[in-house]
Amino acid sequence: MTLIDTAEMYGEGAAEEVVADAIADRRERVFVVTKVYPHHASRGVLPKACENSRKRLRIETIDLYLLHWRGEIPLGETVEAFEKLREQKKIRRWGVSNFDVDDMKELKNAHCSADQVLYNLQQRSIESELLPWSREHGIPIMAYAPVGHGRGLLENPVLKQAAKNRGATPAQIALAWLLRQPGIIAIPKAADKDHVRENAAAADIVLKESELAELDRVFPPPKTKQPLPML
Repeated sequence: MTLIDTAEMYGEGAAEEVVADAIADRRERVFVVTKVYPHHASRGVLPKACENSRKRLRIETIDLYLLHWRGEIPLGETVEAFEKLREQKKIRRWGVSNFDVDDMKELKNAHCSADQVLYNLQQRSIESELLPWSREHGIPIMAYAPVGHGRGLLENPVLKQAAKNRGATPAQIALAWLLRQPGIIAIPKAADKDHVRENAAAADIVLKESELAELDRVFPPPKTKQPLPML
């Protein structure tokens, strides 16, 4: 609940400025994640992009700095630039976003700290290959859109019934389904304090095997390798 995820792309930096206002008197209590555009991920430009994000966020060090998605710049060059920023203590860790397993393998033994990907009950493609590989290599998965995109997932009748049975909301059940798994970090949206409290309460829900089986029936896991979905 102390992690805040943003990116230079969101509002072309405006979202980072909003985050700066929110954490101004509590920097030590939060873990700040931001992301860099692929076309800013070169040896020469990435340090400037990082500096701009740090200034907008008004922080000395970014806790986790992610490549937003893969672009044309060679991964080796981006990793080199990330490592220099880490050595300079401008970032504590770096990672990637929207990388499938083949992309992750190209990183080889680099110090990648996370892969942020689309993952929820409706979008389970990463379970076919990326999720097992990430667990094997000790790389956490950050699940964005964990309660779906739009209202489609939350309006599913089976999910709504499961929530009703628990005295919970559909979003809480969707989050509990993710949070039960090791190595998964969910980053749901929160629009106000009540929304934050609702998200937090999902961590207390322990789904039964029968509930998990019913969710698997309605939202079946992939049986074959599937392309990585993106929003």
